[in-house]
Parts: sequence; structure tokens; C-alpha cells
Amino acid sequence: MQAINVSSGFKTSGVVLPHQQIFHVHQTERKRIHLPVALFLISLVVPWVIYFGPLRMSVYRFFLLAMFLPCMAMWLGGKAGRVRTSDLALLLYSFWAALSLAIIHGFEATSQSSGIIFIETLGPYLVARCYIRDADDFYNAFSLLFRIVVLLLPFGVVELLSGVNISRELFAAILPTFTDAMPPRMGLTRVQSVFDHPILFGVITGSILAPVHLVLGCNRDLFQRLLMTGVVAGTSMLSVSSGPLTALIAQAFLLCWNGLFGAIRSRWKILIAILAVSSLVIELTANRSLLDIVVGYFLFDPGSYWYRKLIWTYGTESALNHPLFGTGLNPWERPQWMTPSIDNFWLFHAVRYGLPAGILMPLAFFSVYLAVCFKKGLDAREDECRTAFLITMTGFFLVAWTVHFWDAAYVMLTFFMGSGVWMLDVTPNKTYGWEEHGA
Repeated sequence: MQAINVSSGFKTSGVVLPHQQIFHVHQTERKRIHLPVALFLISLVVPWVIYFGPLRMSVYRFFLLAMFLPCMAMWLGGKAGRVRTSDLALLLYSFWAALSLAIIHGFEATSQSSGIIFIETLGPYLVARCYIRDADDFYNAFSLLFRIVVLLLPFGVVELLSGVNISRELFAAILPTFTDAMPPRMGLTRVQSVFDHPILFGVITGSILAPVHLVLGCNRDLFQRLLMTGVVAGTSMLSVSSGPLTALIAQAFLLCWNGLFGAIRSRWKILIAILAVSSLVIELTANRSLLDIVVGYFLFDPGSYWYRKLIWTYGTESALNHPLFGTGLNPWERPQWMTPSIDNFWLFHAVRYGLPAGILMPLAFFSVYLAVCFKKGLDAREDECRTAFLITMTGFFLVAWTVHFWDAAYVMLTFFMGSGVWMLDVTPNKTYGWEEHGA
């Protein structure tokens, strides 16, 4: 068996899964997290709300506004690697969304909204593209996110049991914060912590499950790895929301599959084949659809599934009735008793900005996802980063069918999309301070 020396922050010790190589880590000069990445991630958990007339600003919006032009200049100058399909798709999406609003409502009335679209769509993505350029950067970003989740956990437990949001009250003592609270579920407070909604809390904290297990947990003993993974899962579950729970279950299943069958090169092809055949058998033999069965087991409120089906039905009709520029900020076409919320991230863009926007956002997502999936020439550590990234993005993709991402969750998604593009620029057999030795 080979042993590899790695100049990184990974710790050694303990149990190593059978399919993994053993990494002997010699800590030399550890690469530190880039300041823009650190400031961005920290800004996401500062819930201050500052108004400039009708414009609502947050700390992360101020940061992204300040970094937008410098990151754009780095990207245009080639310092973030080659121009990728996802770069152009998000850029075109932002232009099209702004154009749609301007045509429907006028440029002057929507200039602020259009600016926010550019800042929140391209800003986080470009920060990741420019400052997450190798496996060390990837590790450092998720290491900080894990520390943030650990910090939020005790405050979340108190909020769950008592209904008192201590973390938000501490921030509110200095500047105003978002104050709306959700009704309890199953007698428990739905934790929203420093975010605007429990769904945002659950999605953001749970999204790092795979990177924590595979990247941060690498070369730790089994107890440490499971403890770290459990902290992430437990924190996300405090939201008492079915959407984040779906993402957690999907990530956990994929992690288990990868752990059990890691020695099989075709394990993912086998899994896809099994899922496809199983789905076909269930659809042909069961008296309920596969989706209905899954919903019955995993949703806290199965009635919400039927409501989401209505959203899909009327939402697609609205998008087809306004195919080019969507409805803009006007109400979308639905029965009066339905709320204006579109609990489907993939559908939202087509309804509000037209079918071109509804195509460009998935194109940006899958152009990164598939390119990383089929990338060759990654070493063992980079391959673990790749697996973690793909599992995380799979969780995002699934939960996006049941919720809409806005504010912190939306910028986190585009940041994560950008955080995996560095793998496409890896030169085969290139190492980041790694020395290979025979054992």
C-alpha cells in the first residue's frame, strides 16, 4: 500500500476505511484561508439589516458589493483559470433577469433589484472562483464553515427548546435584525438562528455534511469523523424542516455508498443503474408513484407535498404563458387562495424572468457538476474533494425542488458552485506539496 506525504492541515491517526489510501501528514507551512473567503463566510451569519431608502442591505451584500469589481477584474485577467461555461451561464442569467425586469417595469424602477441580482448571483461565485484554487483552499473554506456550525449549535438547541433566539438578540442589541418567527412544529421551535427562515438555517448548516466527512474528516479516527458529521447533521435537523432533512438523507446515503463500495471504480454507475431499475419497478407495480411514497416517509407534513404539486402545475402554466420575460415582480398566475411563494428553486427563475433564465440557471449548475464528475487526473486528496463537492451539490439539487433559495442560502449555492471549478484546472499528476513514497 502506498503512503503519501501531504503538506496540509489534515491530522493523522486512527481508523482508515478499507478503500482509502493512508495519508502520512507532515505539517510544514500550512496554507491559510484567503481573507475574502473568510470575510464572506462570516458575513453570512451576521443578521443585521440596514435600509437605504427602499433598498435593504445586509453585511454580506456590502461585502459582495465591495468585492464585485476586484473579482471581476481577476476573472477577466485569467487569474481564476479558464473561462468556463458556468461563468458565462451565470453572467447571461444575471443580464437576462435584469433585462426582464427592465422591460416589464422600466429600468429606473428596477435598477436596484437588478443590481442585487448581479451582486448575489455573480459575487459569491466569483469570490470562490478567484480564491478557492486548490485542495488547501477548499479544505480551509469548509473548515471555517464547520467552526461556524459548531458555534451556532448550542444557541440552536436553546432556541429549539425555549423559543428564545439568543444569537439574534445579541446582534439586535447593536443593529436591527430580521425578527419574524415561524410557528412551532411538533411542539418544538423551528430554529432559524441568525438566518431569516428555518429552511435557510437547515439548508446552510446541512450543506457541508459531505465535505466535513470526507475532507475535514480525512485521516481522523472513526469516532472523530462520525462526531464531526453528527454535529453537522444534528444542527441542520434543529430547523425541523423536511427540505433540509431530504438533503441530509441524500448526502448520508451517498456517503455510506461511497464508504462501503469505495474500492469499486464503477460504484456510481452501479448505483445509478440500481436506482433507475428500482424506480421503474416501483412505478410499474406499486399503487402509488415513487414520489408519493418518498414524500409519505420523509415530509413532516405530507399535505405540503400536494401544495407543491399545485405550485408546479400553476407555475409551469405561468411560465409558458409568459415565456420570454416572465411575470417580473408582478403576481404570477395562480388561484387567489394560494400564497405568492414559489417553493421550487428551479421553477422560480422561469416564472419570474422567463424560460431563458429558467434554462441558464440549471445550465450553470450542471456545467460545473458534470465537468467535475468526469474530470480525470485528480490525485487521491483531490478526488476526495471532488466526491464531497458532488455529494453536496446533489443535496442542493434535490432540496431545490421543494424550497426556494433566497438571501444567504442563494449566495451559498452560487459560492459552492464556484468552489468546485478549480478541479477543472488541475493538471494531471500535479501535486500541491505532496510527495509520493512506496510503502
